[in-house]
Amino acid sequence: MSSVTFAGLSLEKPRIFGIINVTPDSFSDGGDALVLEDALRCGKAMLDAGADILDVGGESTRPGAAPVGIEDEIARAVPVVRGLSDLGAKVSIDTGHAPVMEAAIEAGATIINDVTALSHDPDSLDLAVASGLPVILMHMQGSPETMQQAPTYDHVALDVFDYLEARIEACEAAGIRRDRLIVDPGIGIGTSRERDLHIVRAVGLYHALGCPLLIGLSRKYFIARLSAGEAAEARLPGSLAGALHAISQGVQIVRVHDVRETVQAVKIWQAIESQMMAMDSS
Repeated sequence: MSSVTFAGLSLEKPRIFGIINVTPDSFSDGGDALVLEDALRCGKAMLDAGADILDVGGESTRPGAAPVGIEDEIARAVPVVRGLSDLGAKVSIDTGHAPVMEAAIEAGATIINDVTALSHDPDSLDLAVASGLPVILMHMQGSPETMQQAPTYDHVALDVFDYLEARIEACEAAGIRRDRLIVDPGIGIGTSRERDLHIVRAVGLYHALGCPLLIGLSRKYFIARLSAGEAAEARLPGSLAGALHAISQGVQIVRVHDVRETVQAVKIWQAIESQMMAMDSS
């Protein structure tokens, strides 16, 4: 694992990003954390289970999702950000809208996670620069409403690389140092099963971007398409398999719904890897 840090966390070991969707329509857990008390209870449970960061979003980015008004997104997400920050959590705000970023930062968010890589809202890049906070840049083709309708790529893994490289360069040109950035290739976002497999298989390629990597494939539909069409809540085994593959390729952060189970799986993987390394060096 890399010796670099992100948001004050050493990335010498894999880090777990717990998902809290304060939405009624997210693909897997829509409605589970829509009420503030439920969201805080969920966040506390994730912290107790070993989550390093909690990612709060008030607008679904599932394929086909309709956009949410800015005021509604703020009303959903910001009280949760504030409550979790008061619990001592490191909180990321999952949004592509500068006003939501600003309100969440005022409420205690310390990471910006933008599925549009600071390209959707013309004010988001300047806000991210001024905030001084770490930023997660994700690849997405189109918008949630349109991204699955007709995604086109010449070579998906390389095209995603080129997109992320261009967004890193835009951030650096604006004044965001590369060491404040993490990249996410966006599994299941404007792609197909075959394209997702290409990205996951080639995930090590993205280390060449010079930023830490985050992978979010937890409960994604491509798991069901590779298996037996399971509903989102039945995709834990596939989610764990994908997360462990990503970590084995040096991915530093995995974004997951099932924190306790992922923490256990990663601990076992680490123990096995450490033992193998010890045997190889003896």
